[in-house]
Amino acid sequence: MVQIKGKQFIPFISEKELLQRVSELGQQITADYKGTSPVMIGILNGAFMFLSDLSKHIDLSVEISFMKVSSYVSMSSTGKVRSLLGLEKDIMDRDVIIVEDIVDTGLSMAYILERIKEKKPHSIQVVSLLLKPDALSENITVKYIGFKIPDKFVIGYGLDYDGYGRNLKEVYQLK
Repeated sequence: MVQIKGKQFIPFISEKELLQRVSELGQQITADYKGTSPVMIGILNGAFMFLSDLSKHIDLSVEISFMKVSSYVSMSSTGKVRSLLGLEKDIMDRDVIIVEDIVDTGLSMAYILERIKEKKPHSIQVVSLLLKPDALSENITVKYIGFKIPDKFVIGYGLDYDGYGRNLKEVYQLK
């Protein structure tokens, strides 16, 4: 069990399970993008650990860039997405893979997809470590999914509670 800011979190997805699934996703992306050089766009801050490990399992020449958006305060979505760091990379006619830590309502991802489409890439796909199907309110497609999870608050492996818990090797769920 882990305690952060007075809240208790219990183990949910082990480090071994995470790394095994990340390896499988990397192999799938390698096969799907064979012969290409995609741009991977990590969504900060949460996706940094996932992107780092995932990119090590992709046997292609890839470019890596980042965007930062925010829609959360503490443990709740504000319902509004703010762009904090925009994409500066030229992605016109490029294959783009958006790397996200978690897709829950899909609000942030819908916003990100719109910003990316404006730059006229050849293709866009989403890879997310976690997906909460029961929380989705936006019509978005996540092609590569690490784990489908219930609508519970989670931390670890890049995911945080008020900035804390990102450095945990495993994913924990609110008790």
